Amino acid sequence: MRPAAARPASRTYHHLEEVMGTVVTIDLFDERGVSRGAVAPYVDEARRRLHDADETFSLWKPLSPMSRIRRGELAVADGPAVIAEVLDRCAIARELSGGWFDPWALGGGVDPTGFVKGWAAQRALEPLRASGVAGGMVNAAGDIASFGGLGAAPFRVGIADPFDPRTLACIVELRGALATSGTYERGEHLVDPGTGEHAARLASASVTGPDLGLADALATALAVGGSDVLAIVDQIHGYEALAIGLDNRWEWTGGFEFAEDSARGPAGADPS
Repeated sequence: MRPAAARPASRTYHHLEEVMGTVVTIDLFDERGVSRGAVAPYVDEARRRLHDADETFSLWKPLSPMSRIRRGELAVADGPAVIAEVLDRCAIARELSGGWFDPWALGGGVDPTGFVKGWAAQRALEPLRASGVAGGMVNAAGDIASFGGLGAAPFRVGIADPFDPRTLACIVELRGALATSGTYERGEHLVDPGTGEHAARLASASVTGPDLGLADALATALAVGGSDVLAIVDQIHGYEALAIGLDNRWEWTGGFEFAEDSARGPAGADPS
């Protein structure tokens, strides 16, 4: 997924960072006259948080604390305290998802990657709230944490069509976080925690909610578990979901916020 955010003339700041094996962009929007120099310290803090997450959790770096934990060289209790915090939140996500998101069921040891990218982007967003701008987004390869909007209007972002990723399947109103999971860009990287095999029951799974870490985990669970997980997400307060099937059948929870002029499925399907 590569949601395309609206970019008004009042954009104050755009920054691109390469961390966690992907590209993360920071966009701040303003109609209040906040200067670029005034927001720079808040962006610097957001960048620092992203790089701290990369140094701690990257599995591409053999000496990162998370890599050492996976090899059994370091106990969780002896590593940075943030690792225990993240693993505790992964355990909550596992319970909420009915076990469809399970970092402990992956090969090679516990792998919280499916939670960490969203968690890190959400954590980087927090200092930006204090910058004085009207709205901001941290976009981690298409998974977005946000606050505010464009004046009185929320941000609008597009969800890629999994059958033609150069086009948009739909446009949604963004009020917080949006995560999408699927195999159409990265190939077969999703794992069924029950079998340990690569599996995806949906072409695309999107989850919105107040926290990108949990939304990211739930989107992974939805992509792997399919329609059964859609019903689970529907019961989690504040979170909504859209499922696009391998047969291009659409289902979504009742509160999923399509933009008013956005299509709702290839044939105007009814919500789940």
